[in-house]
Amino acid sequence: MYKLEKTILAALAFGVLAIGEGNAQTIKKTTKPAATVKKSAATPAKTSAAPATLKTSADSLSAAIGVSFANSLSSQGISDINSDLLTQTVKAALKGEKTAFTTDEANMFIQGYFTKMMEAKGAVVRKEGEQFLEENKKKQGVVTTESGLQYQIIKTGEGPKPAATDKVKTHYHGTLTNGTVFDSSVDRGEPVEFPVNGVIKGWTEALQLMPVGSKWKLFIPYQLAYGERAAGPQIPAYSALVFEVELLEIVK
Repeated sequence: MYKLEKTILAALAFGVLAIGEGNAQTIKKTTKPAATVKKSAATPAKTSAAPATLKTSADSLSAAIGVSFANSLSSQGISDINSDLLTQTVKAALKGEKTAFTTDEANMFIQGYFTKMMEAKGAVVRKEGEQFLEENKKKQGVVTTESGLQYQIIKTGEGPKPAATDKVKTHYHGTLTNGTVFDSSVDRGEPVEFPVNGVIKGWTEALQLMPVGSKWKLFIPYQLAYGERAAGPQIPAYSALVFEVELLEIVK
């Protein structure tokens, strides 16, 4: 989740940049497409403004943080910042003048804003996962357990089934429901050892059903995966996950 402290620091830096350069940077998204105007031969084409001249280390720091701030906003999918109001507010705050928010109010608003944004994104991911699993359970060979875990047997082994307290060695290949690979011991060429009860719930359940030597494809609802939280940059919150798992051995 977007870090609150970084957001506030970046916003402050962006305001300082605008003050130092004397010209606010525009990163606000245009809500309506500009009307198409036929230019006459005498009308010069508009060109982008030249970058500000950096004369001091403070200028360079301001410009660098400004770029970082804009990139951070873009990576979070935020494009409706009013840069003029941002600059005005920072100038007022630096002068000790009254601003629209107190520090505590600003922090609360930012936290609430990003919470709502993440909830909205999570709702989309959750719905996509539920739709995927609903269709997937209709496919031939797919078994759905009481918990909602789905699995498909690729190969059946002849060894014993591990208990929750056992340690196992496996090969696996993990993807999102759209096929995006987020982790794969197969690609690395190195099997992994771990306790059966030390992984996500979907794995813990499936491993205890698999005889050693088996290879299954697991389709795991978000409740049995990482739940309402993201797992690194590649697995969004509420993600249903797909794994091919080969149980190589129970480690003694």
